[in-house]
Amino acid sequence: MAREYCRVRPVALDVTDSIAIDVWSDIACPWCYIGKRNLEKGLAAASADENAPEVKVVYHSFELSPDTPVDFEGDELDFLASHKGLAREQVQQMLARVTGVAAEAGLNYRYDILQHTNTVKAHELLHFAKEQGRQLEMEERLMSAYFLEGRHVGRIDDLVALAEDAGLDGDAARDALESGRHLKDVRADQEQAAKYGINGVPFFVIDGKYGVSGAQPPEAFTQIVRQVRDERSAQPA
Repeated sequence: MAREYCRVRPVALDVTDSIAIDVWSDIACPWCYIGKRNLEKGLAAASADENAPEVKVVYHSFELSPDTPVDFEGDELDFLASHKGLAREQVQQMLARVTGVAAEAGLNYRYDILQHTNTVKAHELLHFAKEQGRQLEMEERLMSAYFLEGRHVGRIDDLVALAEDAGLDGDAARDALESGRHLKDVRADQEQAAKYGINGVPFFVIDGKYGVSGAQPPEAFTQIVRQVRDERSAQPA
């Protein structure tokens, strides 16, 4: 069945031959990691086409809970119960559901060891990694560390170690984080999200004109990439 996608408010983007996919997400968003996996699977399917287009994926910052302390005292149930005002039993049901969906995407979420934290420094690190041409590797390393390994992703020392895992220079990463020079880039992403009307993540902007909200199944991403490819092919040269 054909899907229809919403059009986002136009924002100026760099024009390239490749199809641009801009993803707004948060390291601490479970649906964002699921959405990432589904996007990757959908793009892999589209890449098998004879006339497969080149696709460039860029991640952008979105903080779901910017007031969260770096060292939150309590587990994920405590955080969600206080943040959403739900009973722990309800939160347990929510986490069980998302854990099941994550498993279908090939991700083994470990809420029993997860360390909830503020993610602004992780977003700064992602901008540093983008500057170094390793943003995709850094995004994967951070999400894996947070959801699968119980690693802390809010403290500079921990983030530097994860940066090195992703192939980045640790000293340079530390300098970027301690100076806070990429905080302006985080804020710019958030401002652009507001211009698009994004109020939840994950949110995917395809070629600067189509908006896809939520952790859609892989085939949805395959379809829209093919749709954009066909639209481009139909345009006069």
